Amino acid sequence: METNDLVIGGFTVKPGETKQIEIAVAKLYTDTDICIPVHVRRSKKPGPTVFVSAAVHGDELNGIEIIRRLIQLKSLKISSGTLILVPMLNVYGVLNQSRYMPDRRDLNRCFPGSAKGSLAGRVADIFLEEIVKHCDYGIDLHTGAIHRSNLPQIRANLNDPETRTLAEVFGVPVLLNADLRDGSLRQAAVESDTRILLYEAGQALRFDELSIQAGVKGVLNVIRHLGLVNRKLRRKILTPYIANHSSWVRANCSGIVHDLKNLGDQVQKGTPLAEIGSPFGEVIDIVTANKSGIIIGKQNIPLVQEGDAMFHIAFFSEDDAEIAEKISEMQDALAPPIQDIAR
Repeated sequence: METNDLVIGGFTVKPGETKQIEIAVAKLYTDTDICIPVHVRRSKKPGPTVFVSAAVHGDELNGIEIIRRLIQLKSLKISSGTLILVPMLNVYGVLNQSRYMPDRRDLNRCFPGSAKGSLAGRVADIFLEEIVKHCDYGIDLHTGAIHRSNLPQIRANLNDPETRTLAEVFGVPVLLNADLRDGSLRQAAVESDTRILLYEAGQALRFDELSIQAGVKGVLNVIRHLGLVNRKLRRKILTPYIANHSSWVRANCSGIVHDLKNLGDQVQKGTPLAEIGSPFGEVIDIVTANKSGIIIGKQNIPLVQEGDAMFHIAFFSEDDAEIAEKISEMQDALAPPIQDIAR
């Protein structure tokens, strides 16, 4: 909980200040400077410090737009504590429209990093030391990979009561109790005593309006709950459902795909999910659900090779039909313009 001057990348932000910061990282080989953009808003009143980060994977763009909209919200006034917004962490990947760093490493597998390590390791080290270690809480924004879409969902350590409360407050219908992955930002944050949520929604290299609006609303819900914003919620938060397990259904053959189910659909074990056909029009195989649950992720490209992951299904102990209804409610609730959320 920061109460005095906050120093990020050599820049000092005093209580009550709002400041745009550029944290220098390694130059391109063209001698062009590369900096991580950081927007900091501080209240004069002490309170929690929260970071919101996007584009750890450089092709995951929804999070960039979520943070841009948060910065542009004139009604977003921090009444206590500090909000640190990082619209793009993997600037190199954003420039190249690539998931990876120039050294072909996945930045989200390089934490905690090292000041003398690989390029990805150095960026990870800078972010951990300059941002994460100042923070009590964090929200990391992601999308599905290239040609894959994710239903808006929160992944977190739901065995921790406070983290679970934050996940529920975020306000999306599906929560996934996810293990920490070695080298991930989430693991490094937890080891630095920073509670963190991972928001997954939409697909790489595309804006998805529902995912963006759900993300903006979710971040606002969390910082209101933590006391950074003193406005009360106008709308009831959706009741979330926790999935402790999920798995991908894979193609048993190669061919051309005709989808039969979509994101958010309720499926039973054995439900047909897609047909795989030959170029001559015959159906070679029908892909079916391996368990009952809700589709929370799917491949979008209508071509598959044998073994490709096609549908990501989350398994719940609750009534799947009720969860599917809540997902539909979320889509209806996000119909109003985003400007109305913070009023």
